[in-house]
Amino acid sequence: MDLTHIHLILTHFPIVGTIIGIGILAYGQFAKNDDVKKVALVTFVLMAILTIPVFLTGEPAEESVEHLTGVSENIIEEHEELAKKAIWLMGLLGVFSLISFYAIIKKTTFAKMMTLITLVISLTTFGIFAKVGNLGGQIRHTEIGVNSNNVQEENNSEMANPYNEDDDD
Repeated sequence: MDLTHIHLILTHFPIVGTIIGIGILAYGQFAKNDDVKKVALVTFVLMAILTIPVFLTGEPAEESVEHLTGVSENIIEEHEELAKKAIWLMGLLGVFSLISFYAIIKKTTFAKMMTLITLVISLTTFGIFAKVGNLGGQIRHTEIGVNSNNVQEENNSEMANPYNEDDDD
């Protein structure tokens, strides 16, 4: 198992874990159940920690596919740039989750507000990670991309001229 394989395995957890945490936290808010809220907050912290190896294995994963036929360098770059923003947002979610957890335990006056803010951050984080995941999927699954015609054109161009020689000779 190499770093690319690890990246592909772990990359789903921040997306799925965050949406599960959102559901749990929303339910905890609705039911006014602090124990349920704490489960969601711990879930977010774990997803924030798990995002670190996902991010760190991204570069080796890029290096293993960037020269393969049919792989778009533009999609890789979009995926990478959005992932850089997403990891910071996930870190922010982790920090707010810890603060919210502490506020619930200490029964502070701002606990409810902190969990609401954390819920909003979690929704934003999920949205960004869903976009990152979609872009990542497009790297090797061109059939799901909006630009699948562009990739097909690149493939046809490479097939017509496999050595990437200029036709101007």
